[in-house]
Amino acid sequence: MGFSPYAPAGFAARAAGAALVWATVVGCSGDPPARSPTPTTPVDVCASLVSYWVKEGLKGSKWAGLDWEQKGLSNEQLAIHDDVLARARDEERRAGRQAAEQLADRLATRRCAAAEGATGSSENWRPPLSATPSHSPPS
Repeated sequence: MGFSPYAPAGFAARAAGAALVWATVVGCSGDPPARSPTPTTPVDVCASLVSYWVKEGLKGSKWAGLDWEQKGLSNEQLAIHDDVLARARDEERRAGRQAAEQLADRLATRRCAAAEGATGSSENWRPPLSATPSHSPPS
């Protein structure tokens, strides 16, 4: 029996199979996987976005000048952002940056909770409800 031209392919297949078995066994041992994070609520997302962008505005970063869509804000979140930023700037003048950032966190959380996440939009990305075609049968 001589050298078979298919021997390298057979060897590669056996090696790949052995590696798969080894990876499975190693993957099964050890600690259980970490729990998935708690789902993020619309209120959490709103508060995080508003607070982040208010702090960028306080810093005067080049990113603070992005528009609401680029920041990932809904129209309602933008209104909250603008109000919180104005109040945080007043607080910064009175008590400094750290106090302003803490106020931004508190106000963003409170306002976003009151607005249930403030996910409302101007409807510029979908037809308004009144423009939705009716599903009545033709006469």
